[in-house]
Amino acid sequence: MRGLPNAEAYPKEIMLRDGDKVSVRPLDPDDKVRLLEFFERIPEEERYYLKENVASAKVIHGWTVNMDFAKVIPIVAVSNNAIVADATLHLDRTPARAHLGEVRVVVDPAYREVGLGGRLIREILDIAANLGLTKVIFELVSQREMEAVCAAERVGFKQVATLEDRVKDFWGNYQDLMVLEIPVADRERWWKG
Repeated sequence: MRGLPNAEAYPKEIMLRDGDKVSVRPLDPDDKVRLLEFFERIPEEERYYLKENVASAKVIHGWTVNMDFAKVIPIVAVSNNAIVADATLHLDRTPARAHLGEVRVVVDPAYREVGLGGRLIREILDIAANLGLTKVIFELVSQREMEAVCAAERVGFKQVATLEDRVKDFWGNYQDLMVLEIPVADRERWWKG
Protein backbone atom coordinates (compact mmCIF):
# COMPACT_ATOMS: atom_id res chain seq x y z
CA MET A 1 0.00 0.00 0.00
CA ARG A 2 1.26 3.45 -0.86
CA GLY A 3 1.61 6.14 1.72
CA LEU A 4 3.92 8.89 2.80
CA PRO A 5 7.50 7.62 2.60
CA ASN A 6 9.95 8.91 5.22
CA ALA A 7 7.08 10.29 7.31
CA GLU A 8 9.49 10.52 10.25
CA ALA A 9 11.42 13.25 8.38
CA TYR A 10 8.57 15.72 8.97
CA PRO A 11 8.18 18.46 9.96
CA LYS A 12 11.02 20.06 7.98
CA GLU A 13 12.04 23.65 8.49
CA ILE A 14 13.07 25.42 5.31
CA MET A 15 14.50 28.87 4.75
CA LEU A 16 13.05 30.98 1.96
CA ARG A 17 15.01 33.39 -0.23
CA ASP A 18 13.83 36.36 1.85
CA GLY A 19 15.17 34.78 5.06
CA ASP A 20 11.79 33.69 6.44
CA LYS A 21 11.43 30.13 7.67
CA VAL A 22 8.43 27.87 7.20
CA SER A 23 7.67 24.39 8.45
CA VAL A 24 6.76 21.78 5.83
CA ARG A 25 4.72 18.79 6.92
CA PRO A 26 1.87 16.51 5.88
CA LEU A 27 -1.64 17.90 6.17
CA ASP A 28 -3.25 16.92 9.46
CA PRO A 29 -6.98 16.38 10.12
CA ASP A 30 -6.81 19.25 12.64
CA ASP A 31 -5.81 21.62 9.81
CA LYS A 32 -9.29 22.05 8.37
CA VAL A 33 -9.85 25.62 9.64
CA ARG A 34 -6.30 26.70 8.73
CA LEU A 35 -6.62 25.14 5.27
CA LEU A 36 -9.93 26.89 4.58
CA GLU A 37 -8.49 30.21 5.79
CA PHE A 38 -5.50 29.67 3.47
CA PHE A 39 -7.65 29.04 0.41
CA GLU A 40 -9.84 32.04 1.26
CA ARG A 41 -6.68 34.21 0.95
CA ILE A 42 -6.15 32.99 -2.61
CA PRO A 43 -7.77 35.43 -5.07
CA GLU A 44 -11.06 34.17 -6.47
CA GLU A 45 -9.82 34.40 -10.06
CA GLU A 46 -6.97 32.01 -9.15
CA ARG A 47 -9.17 29.57 -7.22
CA TYR A 48 -11.34 29.38 -10.32
CA TYR A 49 -8.75 27.13 -12.05
CA LEU A 50 -8.42 24.64 -9.22
CA LYS A 51 -10.11 21.31 -9.73
CA GLU A 52 -12.38 21.61 -6.67
CA ASN A 53 -14.18 24.39 -4.83
CA VAL A 54 -11.48 25.01 -2.21
CA ALA A 55 -13.45 27.88 -0.65
CA SER A 56 -16.10 25.37 0.45
CA ALA A 57 -15.93 24.30 4.09
CA LYS A 58 -17.59 21.02 3.04
CA VAL A 59 -14.82 20.25 0.51
CA ILE A 60 -12.07 21.07 3.03
CA HIS A 61 -13.79 19.00 5.70
CA GLY A 62 -13.94 16.06 3.28
CA TRP A 63 -10.24 16.39 2.49
CA THR A 64 -9.15 16.50 6.12
CA VAL A 65 -11.50 13.80 7.42
CA ASN A 66 -11.07 11.34 4.54
CA MET A 67 -7.33 11.56 3.92
CA ASP A 68 -6.09 8.56 1.98
CA PHE A 69 -2.36 8.79 1.30
CA ALA A 70 -2.75 5.95 -1.21
CA LYS A 71 -4.66 8.43 -3.42
CA VAL A 72 -3.40 11.90 -2.51
CA ILE A 73 -0.42 12.98 -0.43
CA PRO A 74 -1.00 16.52 0.88
CA ILE A 75 1.91 18.61 2.15
CA VAL A 76 1.52 22.08 3.68
CA ALA A 77 3.89 24.91 4.54
CA VAL A 78 3.11 26.61 7.86
CA SER A 79 4.25 29.95 9.23
CA ASN A 80 3.06 31.42 12.54
CA ASN A 81 0.48 28.63 12.81
CA ALA A 82 -1.07 29.57 9.45
CA ILE A 83 -0.93 27.46 6.30
CA VAL A 84 0.84 29.50 3.61
CA ALA A 85 1.10 26.87 0.84
CA ASP A 86 -0.44 23.56 -0.12
CA ALA A 87 1.07 20.93 -2.42
CA THR A 88 -0.41 17.58 -3.33
CA LEU A 89 0.76 14.49 -5.12
CA HIS A 90 -2.15 12.71 -6.78
CA LEU A 91 -1.57 9.02 -7.33
CA ASP A 92 -3.25 6.84 -9.93
CA ARG A 93 -4.26 3.46 -8.59
CA THR A 94 -4.90 1.83 -11.95
CA PRO A 95 -2.10 -0.59 -12.85
CA ALA A 96 -1.54 1.01 -16.25
CA ARG A 97 -0.83 4.43 -14.69
CA ALA A 98 0.49 3.52 -11.24
CA HIS A 99 3.93 4.83 -12.28
CA LEU A 100 2.58 8.36 -12.74
CA GLY A 101 1.72 11.15 -10.35
CA GLU A 102 0.27 14.63 -10.69
CA VAL A 103 1.46 17.61 -8.67
CA ARG A 104 -0.71 20.55 -7.66
CA VAL A 105 0.65 23.54 -5.77
CA VAL A 106 -1.00 26.69 -4.39
CA VAL A 107 0.99 29.41 -2.60
CA ASP A 108 -0.35 32.31 -0.55
CA PRO A 109 0.20 35.58 -2.46
CA ALA A 110 2.27 36.93 0.46
CA TYR A 111 4.71 34.00 0.09
CA ARG A 112 5.31 34.06 -3.65
CA GLU A 113 8.61 34.79 -5.39
CA VAL A 114 10.64 33.59 -2.39
CA GLY A 115 11.22 30.01 -3.59
CA LEU A 116 8.42 28.32 -1.64
CA GLY A 117 6.55 26.97 -4.67
CA GLY A 118 9.70 25.47 -6.17
CA ARG A 119 10.71 23.95 -2.85
CA LEU A 120 7.29 22.31 -2.44
CA ILE A 121 7.45 20.96 -5.99
CA ARG A 122 10.83 19.39 -5.14
CA GLU A 123 9.38 17.97 -1.93
CA ILE A 124 6.57 16.35 -3.93
CA LEU A 125 9.08 14.99 -6.46
CA ASP A 126 11.12 13.54 -3.62
CA ILE A 127 8.02 11.75 -2.32
CA ALA A 128 7.24 10.54 -5.86
CA ALA A 129 10.76 9.17 -6.27
CA ASN A 130 10.56 7.38 -2.92
CA LEU A 131 7.28 5.82 -4.02
CA GLY A 132 8.94 4.51 -7.19
CA LEU A 133 7.01 6.72 -9.61
CA THR A 134 8.72 7.38 -12.93
CA LYS A 135 7.04 10.63 -14.04
CA VAL A 136 5.08 13.46 -12.50
CA ILE A 137 2.84 15.75 -14.52
CA PHE A 138 1.72 19.30 -13.87
CA GLU A 139 -1.30 20.83 -15.67
CA LEU A 140 -1.41 24.63 -15.84
CA VAL A 141 -3.41 27.25 -17.71
CA SER A 142 -0.84 28.82 -20.01
CA GLN A 143 -1.88 32.49 -19.94
CA ARG A 144 -3.23 32.59 -16.38
CA GLU A 145 -0.73 30.58 -14.34
CA MET A 146 2.59 31.71 -15.79
CA GLU A 147 4.27 32.12 -12.38
CA ALA A 148 3.59 28.44 -11.71
CA VAL A 149 4.76 27.48 -15.20
CA CYS A 150 8.05 29.32 -14.61
CA ALA A 151 8.49 27.69 -11.18
CA ALA A 152 7.87 24.24 -12.67
CA GLU A 153 10.29 24.86 -15.53
CA ARG A 154 12.99 26.07 -13.09
CA VAL A 155 12.68 22.74 -11.30
CA GLY A 156 13.06 20.87 -14.60
CA PHE A 157 9.55 20.22 -15.88
CA LYS A 158 9.26 20.27 -19.67
CA GLN A 159 6.15 21.07 -21.65
CA VAL A 160 4.94 17.93 -23.43
CA ALA A 161 1.56 19.08 -24.73
CA THR A 162 -0.66 22.08 -25.23
CA LEU A 163 -4.37 21.42 -25.32
CA GLU A 164 -5.84 24.37 -27.16
CA ASP A 165 -8.90 26.13 -25.77
CA ARG A 166 -9.27 23.43 -23.10
CA VAL A 167 -10.09 25.76 -20.19
CA LYS A 168 -12.56 28.62 -19.93
CA ASP A 169 -11.04 31.36 -17.82
CA PHE A 170 -12.61 33.44 -15.07
CA TRP A 171 -13.79 36.00 -17.63
CA GLY A 172 -15.26 33.49 -20.10
CA ASN A 173 -12.36 33.33 -22.57
CA TYR A 174 -10.90 30.04 -23.70
CA GLN A 175 -7.31 29.33 -22.68
CA ASP A 176 -4.79 26.64 -23.52
CA LEU A 177 -3.93 23.99 -20.96
CA MET A 178 -0.23 23.19 -20.71
CA VAL A 179 0.85 19.71 -19.70
CA LEU A 180 4.34 19.58 -18.24
CA GLU A 181 6.16 16.52 -16.98
CA ILE A 182 9.39 15.47 -15.37
CA PRO A 183 11.07 12.11 -14.93
CA VAL A 184 11.72 11.64 -11.23
CA ALA A 185 14.60 9.17 -11.43
CA ASP A 186 17.25 11.88 -11.86
CA ARG A 187 16.80 13.34 -8.37
CA GLU A 188 20.07 15.23 -8.43
CA ARG A 189 18.94 17.28 -11.44
CA TRP A 190 15.69 18.57 -9.99
CA TRP A 191 16.98 19.08 -6.44
CA LYS A 192 19.69 21.40 -7.77
CA GLY A 193 17.30 23.21 -10.14
